[in-house]
Amino acid sequence: MSDLWIEHPAGVGAAFEALVRDQPLALDTEFMRERTYFPQLALVQAADARGTVHLFDPLGAGVPAALAAPIAAADALMHSASEDLVAFRHALGVLPRTLYDTQIAAAFAGLGPAIGYQGLVQTLLGVALPKGETRSDWLRRPLSDDQLGYAADDVRHLHACAAALDARLRERGHRERALADMRRMLEAAREDRDDPQPHLAIRPAAQLDRAAQARLRRLLRWRDATARRKDLPKRWLLDNELALTLARRPPPDVEAVSALLASARSARRLADEIAALLDAPLDADEATMPLAREPERADRARLKAMQAAVAVQAAALDLPEGLLCARRHLESLASDGRWPTALDGWRREVLEGPLRQALEAAP
Repeated sequence: MSDLWIEHPAGVGAAFEALVRDQPLALDTEFMRERTYFPQLALVQAADARGTVHLFDPLGAGVPAALAAPIAAADALMHSASEDLVAFRHALGVLPRTLYDTQIAAAFAGLGPAIGYQGLVQTLLGVALPKGETRSDWLRRPLSDDQLGYAADDVRHLHACAAALDARLRERGHRERALADMRRMLEAAREDRDDPQPHLAIRPAAQLDRAAQARLRRLLRWRDATARRKDLPKRWLLDNELALTLARRPPPDVEAVSALLASARSARRLADEIAALLDAPLDADEATMPLAREPERADRARLKAMQAAVAVQAAALDLPEGLLCARRHLESLASDGRWPTALDGWRREVLEGPLRQALEAAP
């Protein structure tokens, strides 16, 4: 394997010592998630601004423990880091100290809300990177030379991209806003909480009464907790369509539940748990939980007025409307009038006045 390859814990410390200190550390991971809830960390890449690259094998005995301290101390420079952060937290038990995400920076720099790494490098540096190893089996050993080269490229250009993006952010006046969103991403990874109201994201749930929505909420929360505990993909337990079917018309007994679960890869053995969830009466929390509902005519008018207000503010800031405010947050605000926590910080400063005015003016 490459001389950049480190597969023993004794080499981890020396490798990080060789990287330039007092600079952000370019980081990336390769992981697999097809058969698990949590990403299986298969590779960690690190690079400094000189272009020194190290590839760490977290499958080597003792390597994850050795990686924990230097990753936790890192001012990380990453691209589209959300899943990589989950991989770090699950495999190493730590997250970087700070985060600079070049995908977030690119969105504020006017390059689109979700530009990929290869596209970013091509746009900013004129370098065309190969994409052939995107779907590689990163848990296989030994890794091929093509895989190693692809992985090294994922961190080799991050410093140059970040420097170019930072200049654009300063020029456009969006640097502090971008940094605030990066901090929020890192804090979200630290909190690692499931959605307490997952039924609200299922649009057909609006057609169910309170009891059925409570059953759906129980099923979705059970699915998330069970998938975590067993480290299984959520789709192996219940997909949304099956959860809706069970919640809408609960089967009369465990045998009938089992029959409906015939296509659910891992839930078949858990029919007793699911039947108990469906049979439970409404509790005090469910009696007052927020309900998914079809927007009424007044809601649609308020939503349209707020979307117009967002468009005005986005144009003034020269930002994409979706980056400034997602539709689901406007729907929430139109529904109950409570300010969404997702719009706190700089978004609240920009949007609260115009959105409150739009709500008051809407018919």
